[in-house]
Amino acid sequence: MATDYKTITLNGLWDNNPALVQLLGLCPLLAVTSTVVNALGLGIASILVMIGSNLTVSMFRKFVPDAVRLPVFVMIIASFVTCIELLMQAFTYELYTILGIFIPLIVTNCIILGRADAFACKNPVADSLLDGFMMGIGFTAVLVILGAMREVLGLGTLFSDMQLLFGPAAESWKIVLVEDYVGFLFAILPPGAFVGMGLLIALKNIVDKRIEEKKKAEPAEPAGESRRVRVTGNIS
Repeated sequence: MATDYKTITLNGLWDNNPALVQLLGLCPLLAVTSTVVNALGLGIASILVMIGSNLTVSMFRKFVPDAVRLPVFVMIIASFVTCIELLMQAFTYELYTILGIFIPLIVTNCIILGRADAFACKNPVADSLLDGFMMGIGFTAVLVILGAMREVLGLGTLFSDMQLLFGPAAESWKIVLVEDYVGFLFAILPPGAFVGMGLLIALKNIVDKRIEEKKKAEPAEPAGESRRVRVTGNIS
């Protein structure tokens, strides 16, 4: 059966988005999304781990007994998390210290372990790679959108401290939306993250409902009618 890459893509980005639909990985999502750079840093790390774990699990899926399947998956994920951790310590150390415990906790992220167990161990490499990438992109998109909302409301800026991830050249990316902004503390505290996440889930539900209503309102295509063909003339 041909792989439906469109379905895999839509599942990761929208229909089965890990943050908005599955509601997985909410602990780091709510904890580090006070700014865009924090959200993007965790998102990129999660994408890389998810791609690597899905690839490895899919490659060795036929050689791993069911009895030790989950421990093997956890070891694979932990290996990739360790690599990401060392890379962040080497190249983005300050951002690594800000994210703190939430980088090692990627090992226990239900999104990554769930995709390894539900998809990668049952599908070929190409499908698993795409699934890991799109699920990671979907998760990261929610992280960044929530981080942007909280940064704008809480600090009155956007893309502040991007040099922590992209180097000194990104220091000029900061956008000050409100001069002398006193700040809205609620937005950058955990309760603000819960409210922001709830608004995003509500917005997705509204969009889904509108799409469903639009599909129902579209007239059904009429079935083809059979017509009698009249034949004239003499048949010899």
